[in-house]
Parts: sequence; C-alpha cells; structure tokens
Amino acid sequence: MSAEQVSSLCEQLVKAVTVIMDPASTQRYRLEALKFCEEFKEKCPICVPCGLKLAEKTQTAIVRHFGLQILEHVVKFRWNSMPRLEKVYLKNNVMGLISNGTQNILEEESHIKDVLSRIVVEMIKREWPQHWPDMLKELDTLSKQGETQTELVMFILLRLAEDVVTFQTLPTQRRRDIQQTLTQNMEKIFSFLLTTLQQNVNKYRRMVGAPQERDALTTPQKTDLAQEPKAQANCRVGIAALNTLAGYIDWVAMSHITADNCKLLEMLCLLLNEPELQVGAAECLLIAVSRKGKLEDRKPLMVLFGDVAMHYILSAAQTADGEGLVEKHYVFLKRLCQVLCALGSQLCALVGSDSDVDTPANLGKYLDSFLAFTTHPSQFLRSSTQITWGALFRHEILSRDPLLLAMIPKYLRASMTNLVKVGFPSKTDSPSCEYSRFDFDSDEDFNAFFNSFRAQQGEVMRMACRLDPRTGFQMAGEWLKYQLAAAVDIGPMNSKTGEGLCSIFSPSFVQWDAMTFFSESVISQMFRTLDKEEIPVNDGIELLQLVLNFETKDPLILSCVLTNVSALFPFVTYRPEYLPQVLSKLFTAVTFEVIEESKAPRTRAVKNVRRHACSSIIKMCRDYPQLVLPNFEMLYNHVKQLLSNELLLTQMEKCALMEALVLISNQFKDYQRQKVFLEELMSPVANLWLSEEMQRVLSDPEAFISYVGADNKIADPVLEDPSGLNRSRISFCVYTILGVVKRARWPTTLEEAKAGGFVIGCMPSGNPIYRNPCTEQVLKLLDNLLALIRTHNNLYMPEMVAKLGETFAKALDMLEVEKNAILGLPQPLLELYDSPVYKTILERMQGFFCTLYDNCFHILGNAGPSMQQDFYTVDGLASQFLNSAFVNLNNIPDYRLRPMLRVFVKPLVLSCPSDHYETLLCPMLGPLFTYLHVRLSQKWQVISQRSILCEEDTADDNPESQEMLEEQLVRLLTREVMDLITVCCVSKKGAAEHNSSAVADGDDDEMMSTDVTPPSSAELTELGKSLMKQEDVCTALLITAYRSLSWKDTLSCQRTTTQLCWPLLKQVLTGSLLPDAVTWFFTGVLKGLQTHGQHDGCMAALVHLAFQIYEALRPRYAELKAVMEQIPEIQKESLEQFDSKLLNPTLLKVADKRRKDNFKRLIAGCIGKPLGEQFRKEVHIRNLPSLFKKVKPSLETDVLENNEDGEGLTALFEP
Repeated sequence: MSAEQVSSLCEQLVKAVTVIMDPASTQRYRLEALKFCEEFKEKCPICVPCGLKLAEKTQTAIVRHFGLQILEHVVKFRWNSMPRLEKVYLKNNVMGLISNGTQNILEEESHIKDVLSRIVVEMIKREWPQHWPDMLKELDTLSKQGETQTELVMFILLRLAEDVVTFQTLPTQRRRDIQQTLTQNMEKIFSFLLTTLQQNVNKYRRMVGAPQERDALTTPQKTDLAQEPKAQANCRVGIAALNTLAGYIDWVAMSHITADNCKLLEMLCLLLNEPELQVGAAECLLIAVSRKGKLEDRKPLMVLFGDVAMHYILSAAQTADGEGLVEKHYVFLKRLCQVLCALGSQLCALVGSDSDVDTPANLGKYLDSFLAFTTHPSQFLRSSTQITWGALFRHEILSRDPLLLAMIPKYLRASMTNLVKVGFPSKTDSPSCEYSRFDFDSDEDFNAFFNSFRAQQGEVMRMACRLDPRTGFQMAGEWLKYQLAAAVDIGPMNSKTGEGLCSIFSPSFVQWDAMTFFSESVISQMFRTLDKEEIPVNDGIELLQLVLNFETKDPLILSCVLTNVSALFPFVTYRPEYLPQVLSKLFTAVTFEVIEESKAPRTRAVKNVRRHACSSIIKMCRDYPQLVLPNFEMLYNHVKQLLSNELLLTQMEKCALMEALVLISNQFKDYQRQKVFLEELMSPVANLWLSEEMQRVLSDPEAFISYVGADNKIADPVLEDPSGLNRSRISFCVYTILGVVKRARWPTTLEEAKAGGFVIGCMPSGNPIYRNPCTEQVLKLLDNLLALIRTHNNLYMPEMVAKLGETFAKALDMLEVEKNAILGLPQPLLELYDSPVYKTILERMQGFFCTLYDNCFHILGNAGPSMQQDFYTVDGLASQFLNSAFVNLNNIPDYRLRPMLRVFVKPLVLSCPSDHYETLLCPMLGPLFTYLHVRLSQKWQVISQRSILCEEDTADDNPESQEMLEEQLVRLLTREVMDLITVCCVSKKGAAEHNSSAVADGDDDEMMSTDVTPPSSAELTELGKSLMKQEDVCTALLITAYRSLSWKDTLSCQRTTTQLCWPLLKQVLTGSLLPDAVTWFFTGVLKGLQTHGQHDGCMAALVHLAFQIYEALRPRYAELKAVMEQIPEIQKESLEQFDSKLLNPTLLKVADKRRKDNFKRLIAGCIGKPLGEQFRKEVHIRNLPSLFKKVKPSLETDVLENNEDGEGLTALFEP
C-alpha cells in the first residue's frame, strides 16, 4: 500500500462525499456516489489509512465525519478478521485523534465528537478488560490534557453505559464481563466524574461570578473578555459530566450515590441555581430520587428534606418561575416538579416502613412548594402533581399529620381553579393558554388531556374529603350558591342553539361545569365517610331548595343544574317530603325546548338535557326505589300524560320513563300485581306491534322500506320527513320491549320471591326456578321481533338496496360519527353541542336503521337472563334464530355483524344453562362458526393480496380512505369472533373480562403483556366439548384459531394464542389426527411468528405454543421434524440434539425454561423482525476468555458419586 494510492482514493472519496451532501446534485449522481462510498467501506483493504487521512483536522467537517464513519465501520464489521498489530495501530491512532486530532471544545462539531466516542466504545466492547486492561487509565490520562479531551472522555463513558446497561446491544457474556468490570471500578469512575464536575463548575463560577454574588440586574462581573471562552469550555465539560452521571445514577449501587454524606446530591442541589447547568442537574437528581430498591439503601435520600437541599430546590423554582415563560426555564420547572413528585414517593415509601424514618421536619416547606406547582398557570404542571397528592392523602401515617391536614382546604381551593376548563392552545383567555402552546399540538389534544386530568383530580379530591369531609362540603355549598347568584356571561361566541345562550367555551358554562364536578365528587364522598347522624341534612336541603328554585333556559347550564339535583338527592332520603319537587323539576326538563313548538331539529345540547333528565329519573328509581314507591301513582300519571301526546317526546325518552316505572314496579314484590301493571303499560305497544298492518310491514322488506319512507326522493332533506311518525312507532315498540326485558325482575331475596309468587319450583341442583312478570307479554311479541330482524337482514340483498330512494341510497351505511370512532379521528369540539343531532334526513334514516338493528339484538341478548327457562324452551328457538338473525349473512356488512355477535350471541352463550346446550346453542353456533370461518378467511385474503399489490403500486394515502376503514373493521370483527369462540369454548370468566371490548374499538395501543404462559387451567368448557364433538364445527374452530395467528392483527393473535389454540388442539390430540393436519397446525404457528415476531408479547406466546405442540406431538409425528428442517438458517446438529433428547424421556432432565430457550433458538429463522432490522447488517462481537471462573459441576452426579470420601464436596465452595 503506497501513500499515493491512499491519497488518490481519498481524493475520490472526498468528491463522492461532496456530491452526496450537495443539495444541487442530481439523484443519479448522488446514488452513484453513495454506491461508491458503500462499496469502498465493504471491500477496500486500505480502509484504515484512508479513514485516518480523511479524519485529519485539515479536512472539512463533513469529510472528517465520513473518515471517522469508515473507521467505525471497520471496528464494527472487520475487527474479528484484523491482525492484532493492525488493531493496535488503529486503537493508538484513534486515541491520538482524541488527544490532538479535534478542534477546540467550543469549535468542534458535535457530530464529530459523537462518532469519535462511538469508535472508542466499539473497541472497548470488543477488547476490554481482557485485552485492554489499561483502558480507564488511558482515558484518565487523556482527560488531564484539557477540557476538549475531558468532554470526549465523558461521551465515551456515557455511550459505554448506554450500550452495555441501558440498551444491552451486545452478547450476554461480553455484557456481563464489561458490566462486572465497570461495577468493580465504579468507585474510581464515580470519583473521577464527581471531581471533573466539581473542578469545572468551580472554575466556571470563579470566572463568571457565582449566582449568590450576582445581582439580578447587573451583568455577571467578567474579569476579562479573554476568560469568556475558558468559562464556556468549563461549562461544556460540566454539562457533559452531568449527562454522563445521568447514565450511571440509574443502575450503580446506591452507596455510590449516597457516599461521602451524599456529596453528589448536595452538589446537584447547588447546581439547580446555575442557569447553564440546572437542567442537567435536575435530570440527575430526578433519576437518583426515583430509584427503587431496598428501603434501607434509600434512607439517605431523606437528606433532600433537610434545610439546605430544600432551600436550594425552592429558590431554584422561584427564580425559574419569576422569569416568565421561557422554554428553557419551563423545561427546568417540569424537571423540578418531577423531582418533588419522586421525593414524595420516597417519603411515602420510607415513612412508616420498617426503616424507622420519621416524618421530616421540613414537611410543611415541602408541601408549600408542592402546592406552588399545583397552582402554577401551566395545566401540565398542575396535573403532574396529582398522583403524589393522592399518595400523601392515602398514606397511613402522613395522612394523619396536622401539616398535611392543614393542606386539604388549600388543595381543594386549588382544585376549584384547576377544574375550570381553560387553557386551550388556540385561545388567549387565560394565562394557561401560553403554556398549553408548548405542551399540546391542538385544542383536541388539550381537551383529551384535560378530561383525564379532571378525572384524576376527582379521585384525589375524594381522598382528601375522606380525611376532611366537612370542609369539602362547605366549599361546594359556597361555590354552588355563588354560581346560582352570578349573572350569565356567554363570552364572545354565541351558541348556535339560540341567541344569548352559552357555548362550551362561555365563561359561565366553564365555571358551572367545574363547580358541578367539584360538588358531585365532594358530596358523594361525604355520604360515604360520615355516619348517618353527622350528615349536615339542613344545609344539604337548603342547597337542594336553591337548586330546585333556580330557573334557566340555557341547555348547558340546565344540564349542570340537573347533575347538582342528582348529587344532592341523597339528602331527600332524610326528608322524603321534597321528593315531589325533585320529580317535577326533572319532568319539566324531560320536555325542555329552547323555543316552544319549534320545527327546527333539536341541537345536541337540548337533546342532552332531555336525556340527562330521563337518566336522572331512572337512576333515582334504580338506587332509591323504596323512597319513590309511595309516589308511584303520581309518577305513573305524569308519565301517562307525557305519553298521550305522540309528538312531545322522542321514543328513547318515552322508553326511559317507562323503564323508571318498571324499576319501581319491581318493588311491588307481588307477581300478580306487577304482571297486571306491565300488561297495562305495554298494551299500547302490543296493540300496535300485533296489528295487521305492522305484521305485514315487519315481515316484508319491500313493505318495510316503503313504510319507513326509505324509498322516497325528498326535496328538502332538512325539514321534510313524511314517514318520521311511522319510524318512531317502530322504534317506540322496540325500545319499550327492550326497557321491560332489561328492567323487570323478581325480588333479590328468596323469601320475598317465594312470598310474592315468583318461584315456580326447583332445579335438580336445588336452585329455585323464577318466573318474570313480563314473560307472557314479551313472548307474544317475539315472533314479530324475529320477523323484523329477518326483514332487516334481507334489506342488504342487492335487489332490496336497489329499491331505496335516491335520497336514501346510503341509508344502510355507517354514520360518519361511527366511521370516525373506528378510524380514531377526533370530533371537532364545538360541533358536539351546537349542531343538530342528525343534520339531514339521510343521517336520521341511518341513525334509525343502526339503532333499530342494535336494539333488536339487545332484546335477544337480555331475554335469556330476564326470562330464563321460559325463553330457552320456546319451541324451535334455535331454528327460529337461524331463520331470522342468521339469514343473508353474506350481504350483511362487518359493522352490522359485530354488534350482533357482541350484544346477542355472546350474552346468550354466557347466560344459557347447560341443559339447553344441545337443543339451543349447538344447532345455532355450529353453522355460525362454520360461516364465520369462511367469511374471515376470505376477508383477510383480500387484505393480504392488497398489501402485496400496494408494494408494487403506490396506494392512495388518504387516512379516511375506504380501504383503511374496511381493514380496521375486519380487525374489529376478527377480535369479536375470536372473543366469542373463547367465551364459548374456554373461559367462563369472559363475562367480566371482555365487556371492555366495546370500549376498545380503536384501541390498538393496548399494552402487550410479555408474560404469556397461558393459565394451566385453560380447559374446554362443557359447551366447548359439545361443539368439538361435531366434526365440521370442530374443524371450523381449529382452522379459524390457527389461521388467525398469521392475520395482521396483533391483539387478536395474542389473545387467541394464549387463551384458545392449545385447549382446542388438546381436545383432539387423543383422536387420530392426520399427519397433514398436525403439520398444518404447527406451520400455522410458525407463520404467525413470521407475521408477529416483532411484537414481544405475541412472539413469546407463539414460541410457547409452538414448543407445546412440538413437545406433545413430535414423538407421534416425525413429519414435524421435516417442518423444522425447512426453517431458514436452522442448525441441523442442534435440531438433532434437541430431537433425540425429546424422544428419549430419560434425557429430559433439563428445566422446561431451558428447553424452551433452546427451541426458540432453533426456530429463530422464522421469527419476524421489525422493518428497521430486516435489512440491517449483523454485527458480531466475539466472546473473550472468561474473566470469572465458573465451577459448576452437576450436583446429582459427578461430585457426589466419584468421591466416596466426600472430599469432592469442597470443590463446590471454591470460587
């Protein structure tokens, strides 16, 4: 290799790098240059001299960076094949570059410093400590040269800790060697870091003048302008030292952090007042104070509650806050707030534990400073303090401390301000807005944050009121009175609901809203905490009267008033004479209108008030039925009067009131009386539902379309709606049936049920058989309900869709709101209240079809628990279901199929007694599961083909595009189906656990747990066994479960793997499985690993399942080994070893975990990787001779058997 060769190559490389980085280069040139550089790095034998030449100080920064990148590439990918002398040559040159190959600390580019430190760390990872024992000494020597070198040494030490401890990016043995050697030398390393920090900070402060000596108004006294760069250099090293400390404080032994009377912590506190270093110091302090571990080791952290530390922390907070909103200071305040929160957590952990820590003397000071953060204008800072307040109020000992108790009124005062929803980033109506612009991207973001912040405050306020219930109630009362007397201020924006009304941003409404939340939280807690005699009844009734007498025409404020009525309602239990007043207030609100007799559609705000009043009445009847019972006649007459006018209420409102009546009728505790009442209540429905016209409409799709008006063409789609009344009649019937089925029940105690005539016998098990007073009424309406469901399903037939009128062509589509919810798109804030509920008649029609469909299935889902054996024994129920709910499924869209499975099939399965499995569930579920398996397989096939096509052809990137919606719907339907199969076949716990699936609509962020060994108790249920006896159903279930593992839905894959796959397969193991079937199941799991291997949770579950299948079936099926042999990169010898051990039971002594790890290594070739790692070049780091001798003879055999005289025992205790 000649110098000319190196020079000419370097010239070419410089040109290439210049082309790559020049914005004016054409793409072709740039690609060619890139290819030349990459090929050079991969193939050229003289990389090292070229890299060193390019890295010389005389070159430009871009070229030097490339030169250093070449050297890094050499160390990462060629080190193992380099001769020893070349390694030493490279190492010495790199250390030379640190010593004198970089510019001054203030001039050098940060990316040069970064890559230089990376090269050293890559060499350390390969050679230290075995082949490079003096590494730390060399770094120490370098650091003595000056600030430039010291900073680089800091970068090296930090990068090393990150790679070895934080990210663990190297093989286990090397990691262990390096970490143990670091730990052995930690005292030296820590004292080196601390000394570096101290010396540089002292020099810096001397030159700039310490903050104590500075006057805020004068400029820092500078002795000499020439000193400025020197001071800056010291400051830079100080920052680097703090960053490096932050990388170590997290994991080193606590003793290093608390050594020397907590010298490190003291220094960090001192630096909180040094503007250039305060953020780094706060970061280190935060990591130290957040340490977990033995309580004994954490005791020294209490030094931070001492006078000195507290003084520094508080003065730093005051200074940072006093300077107004400057981003740097605000970041520091957030860190400081986190430090105080972490201190609070340590305090809660240490006080009252066995480590005899007393409540610190400065608790009051700490609480004051913490309260300052809770009252800061930044909503983010306020919310950060809530969890710690909760922990303090919950703490066994601290919660009794007079200082903390004295804080409660102050905390509640602060909450009164913090509950007011202000601070939207787009507004300027509060000091919080300015801070929100730093923390939130949009008003929607802020809104979501604020809602969860408010819920959190509610929790903490309730805890505070548990300690001091009276204060909270008193404050709520004062605020309520103030709000009732205050004039309404609607602010600059008018509501679209009507002139002079509040919008959700109006000053009056945000105050009402906050006050209502406050009083609700505080009053409910008071009733839970105080004894009956201690409740301030007179005060409560006085407030209730004020609220009842308050009149408003503003829907948003009226909604708050109704919540206050509900919150104060428990006082009525002490003074029942106020019940009629409460009822009349609520009934007035049920028919609330802003403008009487208006033809315009109601806005959502008005609808909310009416719905709110209805649900308050239902809640009252549900929670206090004994109290309402004496007023039953009055309530009944009220409702009758409202129902007599067909146009006064919506169908939902009518049914809500009827539900309230049914709830009270449950208190009759007399079967006959309640039955007569329900007959009377439902007679208008029965007459309408069973009339000849209705029977014709419900059983013929064409007549149905015409009756509800979906075949019309309408000129004015906002006002004109000729068939509205027809639709409302159908809705009224369905809503009423649902309300009665849901609410009518027998008494809860057996004696009362027997006395009232609700018990008609006993089951063989001895359990009573109840009868529901509504059964007779509901069952006679069942045939028409099933006819309606069949008709609704048939509407989706192409020839029926063609009959829809021009205005209603999309009447069967999803509502926009539903689409947005599934795609996870936020709703615009204002629109929620000001717009009409349905803007056009098309939307109204869509809403009608959607609600009707759901409600019909809700009735069937509730019928089982409600009517029990009377329902399950209906003649030919299974075939009736098959001929109604499951008709024309091929044309039913996914968004309709989902609710059917969730609200009808699943509750039916969960509530059905086992003696009806064979007659009802199996005949129904068998065909359903066979169908669902075919449907899902086809849908997923379309999706996977689409993604193959998309790779070739750029797809439409519109997030609301139809494809995305369809794909997301298939995912949600898949989850629903897998959940249903699991509920049927495996878990009876499904009821409680899976009800959350409704909420988890667009919820892909559900945390993937990595703890995945399925519960060993996952056996098949009786129903599961019955289903698995039918061959075609058994096949459908197994194929669906195992095929779903490679569908692109991580959540479904993980649930199915952990809960379903193995119990189903275990059921058929005893039979004669065909070899093809066995290999298909096993391959299905491996395909799942290929698709989902990048997700830890799925990967662990799938590996466990594959391992279970291989262990259980390999002895019977040699074909499984053939599948294993096809896995890419499988090591044949290891497979042979694993197999022979598996087939020879005497060798199976290895622990299950070890066997599973070996298996995982075998199948590693088919475990999918994240996209970012798929094409990454592998880095191989070789293990060095072991530092620590391992003497680990196996106990059972060698030592004890070979040495009769027992001298072998001593070998066990040698290091």
